[in-house]
Amino acid sequence: MKTHTLVATLAAAASALALTACGSDSSGSTDSEASGGSAATAEFTQLNRLEIIAPAAPGSGWDQTSRAVADALKTADIAKSAEVKNVPGASGTVALAQVAPQKGKKDLLVASGLAMMSGVISNGTDVTLDDLTPVARLMGEYEVIVTPKDSAFKSLDDLFAAIKANPKSVAIAGGSAGSADHIFIGLLAQHYGVKPTDVNYVPYSGGGEATTALLGNKVQAGVSGLNEFSEQIKNGKLNGLFISSPKDVDGVTFAQNATAVDPKLEFQNWRSMMAPKDIDAGLRTQYVAAMNKMHESQPWQDAVKKNAWNDNFLAGDEFGTWLAEENTRVKSVLTDLGLAK
Repeated sequence: MKTHTLVATLAAAASALALTACGSDSSGSTDSEASGGSAATAEFTQLNRLEIIAPAAPGSGWDQTSRAVADALKTADIAKSAEVKNVPGASGTVALAQVAPQKGKKDLLVASGLAMMSGVISNGTDVTLDDLTPVARLMGEYEVIVTPKDSAFKSLDDLFAAIKANPKSVAIAGGSAGSADHIFIGLLAQHYGVKPTDVNYVPYSGGGEATTALLGNKVQAGVSGLNEFSEQIKNGKLNGLFISSPKDVDGVTFAQNATAVDPKLEFQNWRSMMAPKDIDAGLRTQYVAAMNKMHESQPWQDAVKKNAWNDNFLAGDEFGTWLAEENTRVKSVLTDLGLAK
């Protein structure tokens, strides 16, 4: 099946992709990166009505990021209004296909990220990230593995021992096929000597659906970004088995982190904001200035802290340059693996 082939192949390259995916460490960006280029110094003009496309279902990491952006833009008076529309499917490429033809369209942004980039490359879509205008890379987020509260699995080691003994007996809920969640499960499978194709991975279109499956004991484990499961871990409804951070994070308890299992399992999923292609140069400058202003705002800093995101902000020309380099690097790796189309 194509889904299983995808995760098996991507897992082989996951460690190479994950540790460099954000282009800066989790402590933040450089002074040059934080400036966002010349657009950062441009005079800021308040945005009007803005629609933000979240390329996944409500409750997903993309949805949470998009809504945090919308709330920060409105609360800090950077935009008069900002509304989020969910367009889930195919690792974000359904939303990409919807936005790409709207060249030059004003008042429209779409969330993007590692999953959309890998989805474009592996599925050979007619539209690519080149059909969008880079605005800003916002953040990175660690992946986590959780289980229902009464689970017998007390560590990642326990979970994968059971998978290795009987792979189909352990269903793992995660994001759509080819997502960062899917890639990360493949990486873990390889670490534990399990064929990624044997893992019983159950894709959901949003974090809300995956959480419901976990709380209803319909699956034995779940994988997602930290924020999607953090509240359930804090209130004891889910157990935190593993976080792909090299060290523990404040406020949320996990049995193991990447350093405890293998430092090579450190993994970050980056997300960004893009605009349609061929927008007016002045509008692009306005968008970049708005993202810089948002990044400096208290509402956005509060969101970053609340969601335990890594502040890997990068805007304007610097983000565009990084994105092109990232796409070339990822495509090269996937081509070597025979996955790129």
